[in-house]
Order: sequence, then structure tokens, then C-alpha cells
Amino acid sequence: MDLDRHDFQLDELVDRIKKNDNQLVALQVPEGLKIQALEMMDSIEGESGARVILAADPCYGACDLVHDKMKMMGVELVAHMGHSQMNIDSGMPTHFIPVTYDGAPELAEVIPILDSHRRIAKERLSSTGKEEFSEEEAKEKFLDAVGRFSPLEDSRLGLVGSIQHLHLLENYKEMLEEQGYDVEIPVGGDRLTLPGQVLGCNYSGDSSKIGHYLFLGSGDFHPIGLVLHTGKPLAMLDPYTGDATEMSFDRIERILRQRFGLIMSVGDSSSFGILIGEKPGQMRRNLALRMKRLLENHGKKGYLLALDHVGPDLIDFYPVDAFVNTACPRIAIDDSTRYSKPLITPYELEVALGEKKWEHGYQFDEIP
Repeated sequence: MDLDRHDFQLDELVDRIKKNDNQLVALQVPEGLKIQALEMMDSIEGESGARVILAADPCYGACDLVHDKMKMMGVELVAHMGHSQMNIDSGMPTHFIPVTYDGAPELAEVIPILDSHRRIAKERLSSTGKEEFSEEEAKEKFLDAVGRFSPLEDSRLGLVGSIQHLHLLENYKEMLEEQGYDVEIPVGGDRLTLPGQVLGCNYSGDSSKIGHYLFLGSGDFHPIGLVLHTGKPLAMLDPYTGDATEMSFDRIERILRQRFGLIMSVGDSSSFGILIGEKPGQMRRNLALRMKRLLENHGKKGYLLALDHVGPDLIDFYPVDAFVNTACPRIAIDDSTRYSKPLITPYELEVALGEKKWEHGYQFDEIP
């Protein structure tokens, strides 16, 4: 990754600090950019005259804002870099700093993948959905990486990306349309600020008119969530390397088999720890309380556990049979193998208790 090609847009932050005469500012930076954090601190302090504290704890999104602890230190403004503002209130004035990257990879390598995925989408478009399933058929449908959901209405290409590459989408839309694709840049719900944006916990821009996706970005964090949520093929074009790949159906099915195994493993469990995230953008207290009532209705115990950070060393010792996660949805999906006891999502608990049907397909845990 060539960090020198990032544009860290600090001017508005410096102007705000000067206007409000802020003396102490906290800087929160995502993990991938922390190598340049000290340079940014020098720049902000030199131009604004304020003192800057780096919030050095891990930061994985705009849901992960520093709040009360910074206020206790006397911080007057939090500068959050690299993520867009969400529909949450951290309890402190927060300035979101845009970051863009100027890399624009060639389309040629990804076109064969998109052609293949368009054929899959058109096959789904022409197929009729089966209404009733046997138990075994329903479980097979649950494990299907692609096509688990209701029939499509169209086979459009959904064009999405991570925040630092969204400025490229309109140009790529034009280029793809010249290649004969019907392209849609989806617009999501309140948690998503910009067209084409996807988060690790929210893919609300998806619609039945989109048959497959192209993701502009690096890594597989967002692509895994998007395919789990939509059940649609996804190609990836990396602006940092220019590489074109696809999210492997085999990999998604391995994840689904793992989730299937965890659901089956908690069927006879009698006690559960229900995890509540304390971070403002991850706190789903009402969902946690609903899970507790659901367990009680099935004659099982549910214990509410509130945590700022979730990790095996913080929960594995509790004498319960399994855990239900209502904090960051990706904890259960990405980290479940780190825990000695089953760690499942609210939807997975509902399936295990017979409240949800297998044949409806896997439903990704999403924060709206």
C-alpha cells in the first residue's frame, strides 16, 4: 500500500480547531493508517496550535468512537479519520476527516469475472423459486453461497466500495456502461452516508434489481459481509495493487458450514451469555433484552454482559454454555474460532430455537 498517495484532508479540521480555540484534541485513526499517525499529529499541532492526543486503542469504524474517556481527559474535540459519520452520537463534538486514494486500476482484468457473474445472475433471474422444502432441502439451501434469497427482479451490476475509493464510482460506472453493463450505485440507509458505501455491519443498499457486485477496495472484510448478506456473486478490484479477484463461493460456503455447525451445537444449551456492546455505534440493548426474553420463553437462562471490548479472555470463563453477540456483528463471524464456547448471532439463536426457518437462507446480522 502506497500511503503517500492518500489525501488526508486536514484543512477543515485545522480551521475548526482555530475557530473554536480548542486546546486539546483527540485523533482517532483506523488501523491501516496508524503508521502515519505521528506525522498527522505534528501537522495538526503545527498548523492549529492545539495539543493532540492519539486515541491508540484499535479503531475499526465510525461505530468505534472514543467518548467518555476522552472527555475525562479534558479533550474538547475528537478528530476521527478515514470513516464517514453515522447516525450515532458519541456524546462529544466529533470532526470526521475524509481520506481518499488516487489509485484507479484498469478494468480489463475484472471484466471476465463480471461476465461470468452476470451469467449467474441471469440464470437466477429466469429461474422460479421453490415454495416448499423438506428439512434436508432447507438445510442445503441455508448452506448455498449464492442464490439463497428470493428471486431477482433484474441482473444489474451493483458498484460499491470502501470509503477512500468512493470518489471513483461515477467514473467507473460510465466505463462499465460502455462495456455493456447495466450499473447501479446503491444508496443505503441512515447508517450509510454516501452512495455505493458498504460497512462491515451494513449493506442496506442491496435490492432485488442487483444481480451481482463489483467492489472497489482492498482486503476481504467488506466482500465477505456483502456476499453473506446478499447471496450474490462479487468481484473485487483493488486500487492499491490493480489486482482483480472474486469472492470464492467455496470460502463463503465454508463460513456457512461453520455457522451451521454452531447453530446445531447450541440446540441443547440451557444457559447463554448475551453480549451488549458499550460503544455508542454498537450498543443494541433492546435486541439483547429481546434475546433474553426469547430464551426465557424457551425455558433457558440468558445473562446480559456489557463490554467495551469483546475477547476470549474477557468472557470464556463465565459458566454458561454459549454466547449470543449483539455487539459488533463481525465478532461472531470473524472471531468465533478464538472462543472456547459457541459464539452465535441473534438470528442464529432464533434458528436454533426454531423461531426462524432454514429455508429462508442465512441472514447476516446487520446494524441498521
